Amino acid sequence: MAEARAAGTAYTPTLLIAAETTIQRERRLPLSGELHVAVGDSVAAEQVVAATALPGRVSAVNLARELNLPPGEVERWLLKRPGDTVEYNEPLAEYKAFFGFFRSQALSPASGTLEAISVVTGQALIRGESIPVELKAYVSGTVAEVQEGEALTIECTCALVQGILGVGGEAYGQLAMLAHRPEETILPTALTPEHGGKIVVAGAHLDWAVLERAREVGVSAVVAGAMRASDLDRLLGAPLGVAITGHEDLGLTVVLTEGFGEIPMAGETFDLLNAHAGQEASLNGATQIRAGVLRPEVIVPLREKTGRETPPPSGRLEVGSRVRVVREPYFGELGTVTALPPQPQVIPTEATVRVLQAKLDNGEEVTVPRANVELIER
Repeated sequence: MAEARAAGTAYTPTLLIAAETTIQRERRLPLSGELHVAVGDSVAAEQVVAATALPGRVSAVNLARELNLPPGEVERWLLKRPGDTVEYNEPLAEYKAFFGFFRSQALSPASGTLEAISVVTGQALIRGESIPVELKAYVSGTVAEVQEGEALTIECTCALVQGILGVGGEAYGQLAMLAHRPEETILPTALTPEHGGKIVVAGAHLDWAVLERAREVGVSAVVAGAMRASDLDRLLGAPLGVAITGHEDLGLTVVLTEGFGEIPMAGETFDLLNAHAGQEASLNGATQIRAGVLRPEVIVPLREKTGRETPPPSGRLEVGSRVRVVREPYFGELGTVTALPPQPQVIPTEATVRVLQAKLDNGEEVTVPRANVELIER
């Protein structure tokens, strides 16, 4: 029986598209700070829930060299002491000789606090003003857990769409459907100033001209099926690497639900987004495709629960599972698994691998390596 179960199921990377699910998102400060909320509090996506201050930039000046003195003699001529506030170009030390006829000064290279002076090197360090950091909730929900001074976890019941690839960080706004069908490719003229600050759903292919127009009108984020890899490199200003994305400063966030090229948005994805048009959503383009997979996501908090929640992804591949092929020659195609042969098979590349059989949405029956698909759970 154990062998039969092994033959009928497998585990594979999962893409979740859920009309209703409960998620938790941790919000963590870069340094110890202050949390503004407690367990059980309701929070809004753009609400500041925690804050801290990063140490300011350190600037250095060699007092010994500026005064033309040995380092051990610098302390005698100091005008400022560690802990004192200083301004840019303010004298830190002044050396006088021959009854004041000869003098030299060492000036502060920056405004801030005189942090330290070394009697060994004659070096002074000035710490700039602290940099305030405010942490937003990101999703509307309820605070489920707090780690005092460090982090909190927010729980949210929502509609969730995970994408294939994203760039840019967290974004917020009202969902605006520009495309009327998942296979539609919009024109730049579809974007108007009224779309400023919104998350726009652009349908299938995301053209470069549409991206330029989106930035021009101040769109918060764009969700589309696919775009050209060359256009993504152009947006980033460099070829896309293999590290985590989401930290780019692009003027807007982009989430692709299908991949590269000219691929229609999956019907399930389009319909779910369309069902929540006009509602407030949160979005994050952060993506990591290696160990510890992190997917870009669109989150629409639900006002009311239906009780028909999608469970957390199981990652279990079985007959009847919905999958997307992520390699050529069927890249981007959606289908349903019809069989999971237990024995490895030789494929056209002459490799021997475990495969699955699937019926694509276009009616074609195919056999592909299991490693070449991802599971779509709903």
